[in-house]
Amino acid sequence: MEFSEYLLQKKINLLEFKAADPERFAEWERVFPTMHPDSFTAQKKFLINEIRRRYHTQV
Repeated sequence: MEFSEYLLQKKINLLEFKAADPERFAEWERVFPTMHPDSFTAQKKFLINEIRRRYHTQV
């Protein structure tokens, strides 16, 4: 799974997230391929919820 697919699955707008918080986006994009998506979710759970609220996408 690609990072962009993961963000879409989590209902996070990739472009808004990347533009508004480029440092966090770059860190997550770098770390994501090194682990299973479920592990990434478990590790970043509370941060993902915060990011989803800020950069919610309509799917």
